[in-house]
Amino acid sequence: MDKQSTIDNYEAHVSAGKVSFYRKYGMNFVMGRREGAWLYDIDEQKRLFNCHSNGGVFNLGHRHQEVIDSLKLALDEVDIGNHHLMSQERAALATQLTDSMPGDLNVCIFGVGGGEAVDLALKLALGHTGRSKIISANGGYHGHTGLALSVGDAQYREPFGIGLTDMVQVPFNDAMALENALDDQVAAVILETIPATLGMVMPKPEYLEQVRSLCDQNGTLLIMDEVQSGLGRTGKLWAFEHADIIPDMVIVGKGLSGGIYPISATIIREPLDAIFRKDPFIHISTFGGSELGCRVGQKVVSISSNENFLRRVREAGGMIRTGLDALRDKYPKFFTGIRQSGMMIGLELRDKYAGPALTKAAYDQDLLIVYANNDTSVCQFLPPMTITDNEIKWVILQLDKALNSARKLRTALIAKQKTDGLLKRFSRKD
Repeated sequence: MDKQSTIDNYEAHVSAGKVSFYRKYGMNFVMGRREGAWLYDIDEQKRLFNCHSNGGVFNLGHRHQEVIDSLKLALDEVDIGNHHLMSQERAALATQLTDSMPGDLNVCIFGVGGGEAVDLALKLALGHTGRSKIISANGGYHGHTGLALSVGDAQYREPFGIGLTDMVQVPFNDAMALENALDDQVAAVILETIPATLGMVMPKPEYLEQVRSLCDQNGTLLIMDEVQSGLGRTGKLWAFEHADIIPDMVIVGKGLSGGIYPISATIIREPLDAIFRKDPFIHISTFGGSELGCRVGQKVVSISSNENFLRRVREAGGMIRTGLDALRDKYPKFFTGIRQSGMMIGLELRDKYAGPALTKAAYDQDLLIVYANNDTSVCQFLPPMTITDNEIKWVILQLDKALNSARKLRTALIAKQKTDGLLKRFSRKD
């Protein structure tokens, strides 16, 4: 199927809205060949260096050879498996994950995606505590499914008529607001260690320690969502390690797949598995913890937890920071700040128009960068953690060109919005 036929069929049968959006901005890119940090258009006329990594799915780049080899070998030996039965592969990956966790985070329940893992954590918190409320952060994002959707930002649930009154949101980094919201009906607080969709907001010093303490005082469980920040992205295997806390549950997803086979996990402290001890079949996931996915996950955790790998993430993060600092000095009115932990980076820009402008300008310079949906003045910057020194230099060079172009594009976007606004006002008069 050629490129145009693919676009036509995608528009007719998958998402007309996406096709319309990308057509409007001249971004009709259809994924074809991919390798390392690169994505190629299906017609090979354009390629993109992936500086978004799909929120961490491609932490190890596209088609990492060791991960692919693990899956190929697994295909010769196992299949998805049967969730009713005990499994060597699930036991092996669960042991790896729990061994990497502090304290008594010793039990691992598998799912297919992050939303499912969050759903499990929330329903477990409600069931274990007998309480009815969950607190999350304004602007946070935990998935598009059931309970996960209900603790996310309103824009993702209100169009579907979903609004649970016992789900409360407070500002991230505001311990006092959390303290005021806590009462004897709060079962859990769920936070992304670094809220990506909110714009890579870095937790203030001692904030997460304060959250842990407040939860302890209130008998409330603390759930840390490490779907994007985990598996080495911040230079430590788990981002919450920077705060030296022990959560009650940890959500792992995206990167655990190696970009090859979907799998997620909810790791919980031992006392919380009481419900499953009473009825081990009360929660099931037919494809969660697929034996093929577990084999992939084992390889991903082995690579990501290696100290040499983590050291390289920190070194590469430092090299990227040097380049970004120079660009910020060059474009101080447009590129206003940097939010960073290891290779989890947010580019602070002038205003809400600047993020979309830079996303488009970067695309034109062969970089895939995506603005944060809940704060469009920030662009997410998540290159694969396997990036080389030469690739870092090239990315900084292209980003320089994109920033220069984005300043002008921002002005055009503002003018267009003003024009659109006038047209809307005139149409209302008609």
